[in-house]
Amino acid sequence: MLKEISSCSVGSDGVTRLPFTKEHKRALKIITKWMVDSGLSTRIDDAGTLIGKYNGPKNAPTFLVGSHQDSVINGGMFDGIMGVLLPLIAIRNLNNLPYNIEFLAFADEEGIRFPTSLLGSRALAGTLSPTVLNIKDNQGLSIRDAIKNLNLVPENIFNLKREKQKYLGFLEVHIEQGPILYNKNLPLGTVSSISGIERHDLSIYGLSSHAGTMPMIYRKDALCAASEIILMSEKLASNCSNAVATVGMLNIQPNVANVIPEKANLILEVRSGSDVERENLSSNIIKNVNDIINRRKLEVKINKTYEQSATKCDNDLQLILSDSLDDAAGYKFHLDSGATHDASAISDLCPISMLFVRCKNGISHNPEEEASEEDMALAVKVIENFFKRLSTII
Repeated sequence: MLKEISSCSVGSDGVTRLPFTKEHKRALKIITKWMVDSGLSTRIDDAGTLIGKYNGPKNAPTFLVGSHQDSVINGGMFDGIMGVLLPLIAIRNLNNLPYNIEFLAFADEEGIRFPTSLLGSRALAGTLSPTVLNIKDNQGLSIRDAIKNLNLVPENIFNLKREKQKYLGFLEVHIEQGPILYNKNLPLGTVSSISGIERHDLSIYGLSSHAGTMPMIYRKDALCAASEIILMSEKLASNCSNAVATVGMLNIQPNVANVIPEKANLILEVRSGSDVERENLSSNIIKNVNDIINRRKLEVKINKTYEQSATKCDNDLQLILSDSLDDAAGYKFHLDSGATHDASAISDLCPISMLFVRCKNGISHNPEEEASEEDMALAVKVIENFFKRLSTII
């Protein structure tokens, strides 16, 4: 089933399926069939989220479950879409649940086509920016016009906010996208928290001069300073128990072989499941940045461009999910998520929980991404157990 939907892609090198495209439309047809085959009624909201409904008793509360159908460029065939499929398989083995379930296939989690993300989940939580419809892709097409490609009404996106009291919680199933489960030889794990993130834009200013005639002791090399900052960040993060730091973007000027770089611009990203640890690491890195700049007699401008707090998974739902894992596999194991997921946005609507499935070698966002048939089958059993256990507390 995952192989079939992976063909809804631009090109054949991995999976490239961006929201509100013809590939998205093709995927919606396949997911709709999955939902209908699971006995669900279906509809699509104006954020492009495909919704399958399992009907419990009249006036019963509703539980939400799902993930995203979109991908990165040249990604894998499991990221996101696996978490749409597995719960749909699990519900086929169940009946007479005392609550409703909505199965959600979100349109735009990755934020690849447009410089925003979590569109569908934020719409349900009511946390979308009022200007989101004006955001444009690289071709100059706005989210407003892209949504119209699915014959949806973009202005209605702000009317999708749900009422908190109607929802029991949310479960998202996802490949881990990291190596912890793989290295521990564990097929599944329950997620304790989703990491908080902050990003800083650093512009370092030195002096451009001839690479052959300027002695080393007189240089004001912006790239050398940036290099020292990158290695310092790596060292400080390596000494933390639950935090990571990354410089994934670096630009220099004038960027020619025989001229000392006069400017370096880099993006520093810090993540942690603990906001306190993230903030402490970030502060320590920035302090050391200033020390490096002062010692080298350069200048720096630092601008925090993004911050997202860590999201804790709900204790009660986590306990049910952990017990469901123990029933199916005979063990319990918890880990944090270093990546952001739709669950982090849904946390503004209702309690959340997450189940991770092992991915081979920890590789994700890559055509080599892989989860085994056996691990996914075990995840289906855990989801079944979860739905049954949830029934006992309603």
